[in-house]
Amino acid sequence: MFFGTLKKIFQRPIYAFLSLITSFGAFAFAVWLPNIRLIISFMGHSEIPFSQKINLPISLLGSITTNFTLLSASYTIAIAVLFGINLSMIVYYLEKRITELKHNGITTGFFGIMSGIFGIGCATCGSVILTGVLSLFGSSWILSFLPLRGGEFGILGVILLAISICITANQIQNPAVCKI
Repeated sequence: MFFGTLKKIFQRPIYAFLSLITSFGAFAFAVWLPNIRLIISFMGHSEIPFSQKINLPISLLGSITTNFTLLSASYTIAIAVLFGINLSMIVYYLEKRITELKHNGITTGFFGIMSGIFGIGCATCGSVILTGVLSLFGSSWILSFLPLRGGEFGILGVILLAISICITANQIQNPAVCKI
């Protein structure tokens, strides 16, 4: 049933394309986030040729192998892929059942995405967003007590996104309608 629903959605090219583009965008965001200041300052220089301005972000995508631990790279890629799948399934569901929308699957997906975003980080700086937000309150030291130094949020994001995909697939397959 689950794989049949995925096949039904992704055999339509628009949903496969949406999933691929969204997954790539989420992956690029996660990899570029630790280097965002470099990217912004590099792009702002007028003396740097356009070809080099394009080359830098592309070459920074390879930092997934050097700046991330195996665990953080794994859940970063998983979050990006699951995010793309989840978004495509939600769009499909909304298009097919807009009047019968139930919020539980979408809410779970939202929390999975937010948790995954908080878990993004490299081997050096750990959870980039969570550290930045918590440091505003003087609380970034809390992450040092967690066994994975904030990686727990990435793992939680993967789990919540997987649950959201299952719930959405179930809602697509068995919509909540009254049988007459």
